[in-house]
Amino acid sequence: MKSAFERARGLQPLVDRHGPEMDRRRELVPEVVDALVANDMLRLLLPKALGGQEIDILDYSRACEAIAWADASTAWFVNQSNVSSATSAAAMPPATAAKVFGDAREGLAWGAKHNKSRAVRVEGGYRLTGTWSFASGGRHTRWLGAHSACQNADGTPHMKHGRPDDRSFVFLRAEAKITDDWYVLGLRGTGSDTYTVEDLFVPDDRAPARDALEERQHKGPLYTMQSTLLYATGFCSVSLGVGRRMLEAYVDLARGKHSRSSANAMAVNNAIQREIGQLEAKLSAARAFLHEAAVQAYEAAAAGKLDVDGRMRLRLATTHGMNEATDVSIACYRAAGTTAILDSQPFERRFRDAMSVSQHLQAMLPHIEMVGRHIIGTDNTLQHL
Repeated sequence: MKSAFERARGLQPLVDRHGPEMDRRRELVPEVVDALVANDMLRLLLPKALGGQEIDILDYSRACEAIAWADASTAWFVNQSNVSSATSAAAMPPATAAKVFGDAREGLAWGAKHNKSRAVRVEGGYRLTGTWSFASGGRHTRWLGAHSACQNADGTPHMKHGRPDDRSFVFLRAEAKITDDWYVLGLRGTGSDTYTVEDLFVPDDRAPARDALEERQHKGPLYTMQSTLLYATGFCSVSLGVGRRMLEAYVDLARGKHSRSSANAMAVNNAIQREIGQLEAKLSAARAFLHEAAVQAYEAAAAGKLDVDGRMRLRLATTHGMNEATDVSIACYRAAGTTAILDSQPFERRFRDAMSVSQHLQAMLPHIEMVGRHIIGTDNTLQHL
């Protein structure tokens, strides 16, 4: 089988062609979903023992970037679904994980943790109530997931492994109430709706503590790295893919456009030449840092030696990369002038996507502050890794 990156490159023409339609429809079109399934792009990180590919982190990063070059929403769904599925499956009983994720079409959509949710411990499982948002790709999966702290019937925190129990619950989309509220600036094709469940029973075998080492059923390096850094690596790759496409569009424009404020073509303008060179360096450096840190963390995890320093370095690379790629996208949009605002040109939709990606938690600058504290030695917290 070809690498995930090679398959992603092969999907680019199809995904690119349908990008505007997916933006309008606020969801992926069936042709793109079918192509992702046919190329097994929703089980890239799933354990091999469950029929997944369990690819290495560098191939995964490059695949997400390649799909994002064609369409950010599709790449966002690919990353969200892969990480959610793989890390949940790795903490489930194997028979249950195989039942939930055994088919190549079975992705998993996940919303952000909601502080007002509750999961009450009952015999054989939990009673889950709550509302979650941002279920990216949820219109194309049978399964949804949700995080919640757990409590006993009397309202006291439920304890597990010597600490408050915090779990990830997996249930059928048909069991939730879906609110079609995904009217947003960018990443429109993700269809990231809000969803609600009321007193839903979720059995123990579909309530994994997906980052608890005590419950991990699969020992590969991906699952040692854990969900947050896997999400961050994929979303940073999405940012880089969008930035690359924006920069290529800027270069193409510079080769043939005259600025209204100058008699000379953009291609012979020294300032534009300098800017394009600087943007290329900026984007390439961010990508190189991401790949270096991701490979180092993956190899350390494989050797059982992934420590706080390695995690912090990958955290820094992902947050830094998302912000650098955003800066590149902004610069390219501004440089294109009025051309950038036209629907017929390649800038407008991708600029909206880049701005929406930049607002994700993984891109927030407090992550970099945390790494700075760690380097100085004033804070050893891992809560944002």
